[in-house]
Amino acid sequence: MHLDIKDGKIWIQHNMTEVDLGQELVNRGVPAEDIILGLQPPYKRPYTNYGVA
Repeated sequence: MHLDIKDGKIWIQHNMTEVDLGQELVNRGVPAEDIILGLQPPYKRPYTNYGVA
């Protein structure tokens, strides 16, 4: 897995695990809008349940 923190947001860049990292972060109290799925192309991010950047 590869996570970055940019401008106060957690970017999930790569995930080769069975864990849903975004959901795990939300379960631990991170607001969904502070999670960016960097592994998704920018045009798809508005359709996720997470933040866009």
